[in-house]
Amino acid sequence: MKKLDSNSQLQTLQTGIPGLDAILCGGLPAHRVYLIEGHPGSGKTSLSLKFLMEGVRNKETCLYVALSESSGELKAVADSHGWNLDGIDIFELPAEQRLETNSQNTFFYTSELELGETNEAIMKEIARVNPSRVVFDSLSELKLLAQDPMKFRRQVMALKQFFLKQGATVLLLDDKTASGELELQSIVHGVIHLEQLAPEYGAERRRLKVTKLRGLGYRGGYHDFMIRKGGPVVFPRLVAADHSTTNSLTGQISSGISGLDRLIGGGVDRGTSTLFIGPAGSGKSTLAVQYVLEAAKRGEHSAIFAFDEGTRTMLARAKGMGAELEPYVDSGLIMIKQIDPAELSPGEFMSLVRDSVEINKAKVVMIDSLNGYLNAMPEERFLVIQMHELLTYLGQMGVVTFLIVAQHGLLGTAMETVVDISYLADNVLLHRYFELSGDVRQALSVVKKRSGPHERTIRELRLTSRGPEVGEPLKGFQGVLTGVPTILENIRDHS
Repeated sequence: MKKLDSNSQLQTLQTGIPGLDAILCGGLPAHRVYLIEGHPGSGKTSLSLKFLMEGVRNKETCLYVALSESSGELKAVADSHGWNLDGIDIFELPAEQRLETNSQNTFFYTSELELGETNEAIMKEIARVNPSRVVFDSLSELKLLAQDPMKFRRQVMALKQFFLKQGATVLLLDDKTASGELELQSIVHGVIHLEQLAPEYGAERRRLKVTKLRGLGYRGGYHDFMIRKGGPVVFPRLVAADHSTTNSLTGQISSGISGLDRLIGGGVDRGTSTLFIGPAGSGKSTLAVQYVLEAAKRGEHSAIFAFDEGTRTMLARAKGMGAELEPYVDSGLIMIKQIDPAELSPGEFMSLVRDSVEINKAKVVMIDSLNGYLNAMPEERFLVIQMHELLTYLGQMGVVTFLIVAQHGLLGTAMETVVDISYLADNVLLHRYFELSGDVRQALSVVKKRSGPHERTIRELRLTSRGPEVGEPLKGFQGVLTGVPTILENIRDHS
């Protein structure tokens, strides 16, 4: 193997996990030693096997030093993912050395002898195989053998120098279960921390963060990841500033409803976000679907992320309101993704939205609703921060975004909202019920539009089998938004 030349240009090794490589800005610098730490079950073995398999794919020599797992256990992990470990050398200590030493040696030198024999066996195997990629699993075994913190640190330093002399790129795994936790971060060149979280309801969540990468930049903070059949999938945290403006489309898009277009000042500008807010059943999703339908008629792609209802239910409801979406879904112009907030992490959701824009070229994105999205988040403040990044990113990409928020309550103005993101949206449309002559009716108004003028009026919204209709401004009434308006003058019946 070619040894590391101090004057050579820094080589980067891909990990075999695209999302992790993106976080690392290309991959791990070669000929260095890295610490992968996390409690049992956090994904260390899957990540490290993927790293070695990528090396095999690139015709590199790879070695897995198994101190805590047998080769049979590693192959069982590989089988669960459908992997083939051919090309990876797996080294495990002979059973008699691992199990019988305590009974054969005296009380005074057992640990020192075991540690020395273990290190000697590992170094001989590395010298024999001469690998370019090494996984050492795990440091906890050396901790138990060393017993003394200083002795353990010296052994890790010796292994590090030996690995570097051999020109290998090494992942040291640490399950953080042994006592006497040491600051190993100062020894290694980089540290990747894995976590597995257990929410009160729903599937477990995993996340990782790069806490150190000596001399190089990386994308900091926590990043969600999950372990699927086929290996770990990492979802880099969305940073809107990393995406330059590539939008070439300008102008406004129409809803196909003349009264709504007049109310909002001609249409919704491209690259803006629109929030429909109001009580349940007041027509929020129906109006947003109209924009999706009109985009499909223009031949533009759209994506609907449905947290609150299934695809069949959404299609049936839209059809009942005069919006025939199914032909456009079949043609691929409209993508409806049903979301289960108990199973989906926020990072994966962000990745789905990005894929719809960057791969499927969606020009309209609808999220129905943010109430469902909030259920996928452990704390409200994370929702607001991530939604800010998402809306900024979509705006830079020229995408028109529609957000639905259902308020608690039906009548009046004293209704509560689970989360207030009205300051993030460019446009805010307010839905309200009101009573008139014994009938329950619906009102619609625009309370915010950043990109231009809009009507200050309140219009009546009617949901019919032919589609939604937005009528003329409600003149002669006061208190429509309270739910029980008063008549200021004699007017004709609006029914």
